[in-house]
Amino acid sequence: MPESLLHRKTALVTGGARRIGREIALALARAGADIAITYRTSHAEGIETAAEIELLGRRALAVECDVRSEISVRAAIQAIIGKFGRLDVVVNNAAAFESAPLEQISLEAWDMVFETNARGPFLVAREALAHLREAEGRIVNIGSLGGMHAWTGHAHYCGSKAALHMLTQAMAKAFAPEVSVNCVAPGWIELDQKADDVALRFAAKTPMGRNGTVGDVAQAVLFFVTGPRFVTGQILAVDGGLGLV
Repeated sequence: MPESLLHRKTALVTGGARRIGREIALALARAGADIAITYRTSHAEGIETAAEIELLGRRALAVECDVRSEISVRAAIQAIIGKFGRLDVVVNNAAAFESAPLEQISLEAWDMVFETNARGPFLVAREALAHLREAEGRIVNIGSLGGMHAWTGHAHYCGSKAALHMLTQAMAKAFAPEVSVNCVAPGWIELDQKADDVALRFAAKTPMGRNGTVGDVAQAVLFFVTGPRFVTGQILAVDGGLGLV
């Protein structure tokens, strides 16, 4: 992707130290953006990812942040503006995922998942909004196929991602016309090199004949970040057709 697409722009990727967030951060850097990433417990991975971004010739900042905390989010946005002076793109990637039978989900687990997956993107977007409006920027939320289809072993996760999908559409109306807001909803994404039996079963029933990669998600984010600003309020499933099954 040409570096000129995001030249002189700054992007924030929450939870950008590893896995999907890391690949999104690197993809945005390759497209020319300076990158801020947040992490909560992955300090070493955050520093490593920031170093990789700098090797691409971009400026980078890794900030410790708990997206569930208003104070922590506010401090992170201030640190980002302090270093880069602007904010053009926010990717709300930080998330919590748990498996549990619905009747066995504890109140603490329920609240933790909703606080991370729904409250977090709300707080980050709210604190970044003035800067995004000034830049005519963009927000991309990372939802999930689980927010579109019920997974019985992940009720709190599915509920929180469904809430994020609706929040995406509410943001798109509320923040227009200065800021476009969209959502990428991944299906089964392989995060490890070695596929287990569950991954193989998902790949077998996916129309495209494979599971998704972190690169697939990053490319979808790049579409919303670099494509027409007129596209807003959309939820894009990146699932190889798994949602059609």
